[in-house]
Amino acid sequence: MRDLRLDLTNLWRSAARVTSPQGGRLIMFVSARSGEGCSSIAASFALMAAAKSSRSAWLIDLDFRRNPLYRAFEDGFSKKIGGPGRAFDASLNEPPIYALTPPPPDGSDGNKLLTVHQIEGTRLLVTRFRNERLRPAQKVQLRTQPRWWAALRASADWGVIDAPALERSAAALAVASQMDGVVLVVRADKTSVSDVAAMRLEVEGHGGKVIGVVMNRVRADARFADRLIG
Repeated sequence: MRDLRLDLTNLWRSAARVTSPQGGRLIMFVSARSGEGCSSIAASFALMAAAKSSRSAWLIDLDFRRNPLYRAFEDGFSKKIGGPGRAFDASLNEPPIYALTPPPPDGSDGNKLLTVHQIEGTRLLVTRFRNERLRPAQKVQLRTQPRWWAALRASADWGVIDAPALERSAAALAVASQMDGVVLVVRADKTSVSDVAAMRLEVEGHGGKVIGVVMNRVRADARFADRLIG
């Protein structure tokens, strides 16, 4: 993962125009295939959002089993940014945005497995799913849960969501309708305009609003290209 904040000025200007009648804004990043740099874009954008927030910005990793964003900050995502601090409960006093199969034997919904960690020296909070608490063969799956997203809007200025690539997970489609905007991340040297159009249709078919496209790895940078979806 790379810190791409210097390349995302145009994206920030576009996303900052997105409004939410319910409080904080929710922006999701998703790619069609793995390896297109989506997590780098999401983490970089989240740092920009945190720097401009009066309350906080949450960076929400929907890849529960791997927690790549938490691990990236733990490993020093940016030389100028500290690591994650202590764990806090991320349930927001609402039913969780995930379901466990089989459910816990005590009949609970396991709503203490998602934590959030403040990144040192910033207003950014990054989620981590506590896989170590799962029982053998127990699986976790994302669920829509509008009440949790509403609670996040009430507590933070921004929610920046990094979704797994569509080729390996439908997580982005499951929560697209809860977002104020969805940004598609594509590799400029591998993804055609028709591929972008197909991905847009899929996201919008699930209630999402695509606000732009980030073309990653254009001369080793990332560029915002809203003209591709106009």
